Amino acid sequence: MSKYVKQLISDDIAKRLEGVTDAFVVSFVGMNTNTNNQLRTVLAEKQINLMVIKNSLAKRALQDTTLAALSENVTGSCAVCWGASDVVGLAKEIVRLTKDKQFKEFKLCGGAMDGDALTAEQAIEVSKWPSREEQISLLVGQIVGVGATLSGQLLGPGAMLASQVKQIAEKDIEVPSEEVAA
Repeated sequence: MSKYVKQLISDDIAKRLEGVTDAFVVSFVGMNTNTNNQLRTVLAEKQINLMVIKNSLAKRALQDTTLAALSENVTGSCAVCWGASDVVGLAKEIVRLTKDKQFKEFKLCGGAMDGDALTAEQAIEVSKWPSREEQISLLVGQIVGVGATLSGQLLGPGAMLASQVKQIAEKDIEVPSEEVAA
């Protein structure tokens, strides 16, 4: 392959990965075509992209980008996965697929997150973090929890006071049975 063609391919890879800050390197050597297509379909449903890249072209295309750290994990025949709603969701889906018996050849090799290289073990740890949606729900719960507690603390004494006023008012209104007879 000529230098010109290599540069064109490298530029195309760089353009496809433009703006991507988190990705994982995976291997699926030995996977048959039907299983490969099923894997790609499952990934596409989760909005995850999978691109097989020649190692030398990947290193050339990714240098001077936030994904340059991926080249540390590129050995042998590999592919790059990116997408999903966030890096944790991506990691969770990839780890889930590596445990699926249908895709036993699918293996996580490593990744890059915010410019830092991740080993396969570190990527598995990332998959155990709460996803973006889970983090938002935790944050909203904490914000609403404080408001609910404050509301309860403000309304509790007020309700108790209102109950006591009502009881006093009922005592004052009660007419003794002797006065009714007169």
